[in-house]
Amino acid sequence: MRLSSIGKKTLAGAFISAFALAAVWISAPALSARSQQDNPVTMSPDANSAKARALLQQMVAALGGDAYLKVRDSDCTGRRANFGLSGDLTGYILFHELRIYPDKSRLEYAKNAAIIDVFNGDSGWSLDKSGVGEADPVTVAGFQGAQKTSVTNLIRTRLNEPGLSLHYAGSDVVDLKPVDWLEITDSEDRTFRIAIVQATHLPVRCIVVTKNPATNEPSEDLTIFSEWHLIDGVQTPFQISRERDGKRYYQGFYLSCHYNTGVSPDLFTQASLQQRANEKGIKPPKKKN
Repeated sequence: MRLSSIGKKTLAGAFISAFALAAVWISAPALSARSQQDNPVTMSPDANSAKARALLQQMVAALGGDAYLKVRDSDCTGRRANFGLSGDLTGYILFHELRIYPDKSRLEYAKNAAIIDVFNGDSGWSLDKSGVGEADPVTVAGFQGAQKTSVTNLIRTRLNEPGLSLHYAGSDVVDLKPVDWLEITDSEDRTFRIAIVQATHLPVRCIVVTKNPATNEPSEDLTIFSEWHLIDGVQTPFQISRERDGKRYYQGFYLSCHYNTGVSPDLFTQASLQQRANEKGIKPPKKKN
């Protein structure tokens, strides 16, 4: 009896399906063993610690290794989104950002070159059409808090701090990419949960869990990294988004970035802002009698 063409196709399809199913049966024990090996629940503490340290080393190497770790300063331009109080997008503004790591920042807004925010450790100043003034304590405290929850500062300057612990938290899928989760907890009980892409070893998410001092409830800061570019030997995300407790408050799109250009520490002082004010002819408003 001869089989019709449809019958042949059906038989061939059944054979292929059976072969594929058999392959799954054969590979299932290996996959199961692998998943058991990488399951943080069943791993021994020593194995978990070794896995976490290996992930950290792979991530640092992917980011640029010594070139990444030895970055002293950066000079970047881009545009950032402005968000209203309800988290809605209200527009974009160009910026020029200078940094000396870990705690010096100078942010100039291109929409009005007279608007500059400068932070230097526990001090801060701003320049606007009213002249130069000190940043309010809440703003300075916010800057200091951001430095403590910065994964960049964590990797570059804090990995040798006493009381730091590493933990492998398992695998997942983020943005359709398989990732491994690395948890780093510091001595002040901040937990950094970093999603590292298995294929590239680059981070795509960082969730920092802290306690809200006002409510004593946990608070989550999420940073999303994308659009990576290799610049001066350093992998650089050209798109960064940030959310706090589910509310988006920052989105930046970088146009250029350069490292170790010799940014002067003098630019992160009140005197530098006063000099710019003098150049622009900005004078503080006259005091009323």
